[in-house]
Amino acid sequence: MPMPASYLSPKTRIAKSPIHGRGLFASKAVRKGEIVAIKGGHVLDRRTLQRIRRRIAESYLQIDDEFYIGAVTGREVRRNKMFINHSCEPNVGIRGQITFVTLRGIKAGEELTYDWAMEENSPTVTACRCGARRCRKTLTGQDWRIPRLRRRYRGYFSAYLQAKIDPR
Repeated sequence: MPMPASYLSPKTRIAKSPIHGRGLFASKAVRKGEIVAIKGGHVLDRRTLQRIRRRIAESYLQIDDEFYIGAVTGREVRRNKMFINHSCEPNVGIRGQITFVTLRGIKAGEELTYDWAMEENSPTVTACRCGARRCRKTLTGQDWRIPRLRRRYRGYFSAYLQAKIDPR
């Protein structure tokens, strides 16, 4: 069965990024709240992800404690990758589980970024090189717990993390 490809808005383009490798950029002005990407892929359990992680790089999105959406082969990565790099001062957030929307108006030529704290819940720790004025320098898979980030990104965390923040 073919993997569902990720959707990228026709107002975007992939280009070389000053943050990392290639990134997603606005090719036209984008209004606040517009959808710029929707993550496609297979639903993967944690065990499967651990087994194939090297082959799919960072081409997955956490949707639950034990589940992710992403590619399962290196060949699928190209159709699956959204190229939205991390920034500690993002201009994109998450609506629901897999929909990426702008947090503010975006000018043509501006790189689209989101904060991994909006969707990741893991034990990982990595150095940040986003270059933002408010860069945290170190990113963890637990940054969603930081009170100021909870306030700043309220309404733009993945549904999975928002349910952890606001349990019923």
